[in-house]
Amino acid sequence: MTTSFDDILVSSRQLLLLASICCGALMCKIVYDLTRFISPLLFGVYGKLDSKVRMEWNNRGFSTFHAVLTSVASIYLLVISDQFDENVHGDAVINSTTRLSESVMGISLGYFLSDLAMIFWHFPALGGIEYVFHHFLSMFAIILSVTSGQSQFYIFIVLLSEATTPFVNLRWYLDTSGQKGSKAYTLNGIALFLGWLVARILLFIYFFVHMYLHFHQVKQVFPLGFYSLLTIPPALAVMNLIWFWKITKGMIKTLSKAKTSGMKKQ
Repeated sequence: MTTSFDDILVSSRQLLLLASICCGALMCKIVYDLTRFISPLLFGVYGKLDSKVRMEWNNRGFSTFHAVLTSVASIYLLVISDQFDENVHGDAVINSTTRLSESVMGISLGYFLSDLAMIFWHFPALGGIEYVFHHFLSMFAIILSVTSGQSQFYIFIVLLSEATTPFVNLRWYLDTSGQKGSKAYTLNGIALFLGWLVARILLFIYFFVHMYLHFHQVKQVFPLGFYSLLTIPPALAVMNLIWFWKITKGMIKTLSKAKTSGMKKQ
């Protein structure tokens, strides 16, 4: 029995994906342990926290690392490289895939699997059913894209929205360390509002407009992937709008307190 070049290519892609998923999970473990080791040295409050809060503190460490990694990779693939440049690839951009893009998606799968495992193990301490729903939708979309080699442009637009995660986590860190009334907390709240507006509202509007204008390409996607593109992003967009409403109310409340506090000092 002879092995064709296509079989070898498929096998190498499968090995790359598996290795990337393992690297993503290992990354979470390493950053979790580093956060647990470094935090007591930098934050005196860490040692006073109970075990469940410390666990969430460490968990947010690797979610922040993943967010920064995928955001940088997404910007590179979407803006800097020519992987999704229509002037270079034309209509074939919907089928554009490289080892780098597949590796990044594999690492994200490893992260989502690790985080989901912790969410289930400590449920609901690390987040409720909305986080489970978000992670399952994200994993399903990534798996379809990385195994088919299609729609990766849209996957990286969604992954770029992870750029808001560091602000969400910093808000939690400041609150947990007793700095909710600090200037840093207020500034981070404003940054979170603006970041969410750009990365999860305006970026999703661009997503839908681009998909509408390039629907002749979208129709080339295999059936399950095609219908997933029509359903999963809108579901994520609705969740983003709900969270944005909560963030907006929180920012208004924080700014009102800061203003009241400033008036009292005068």
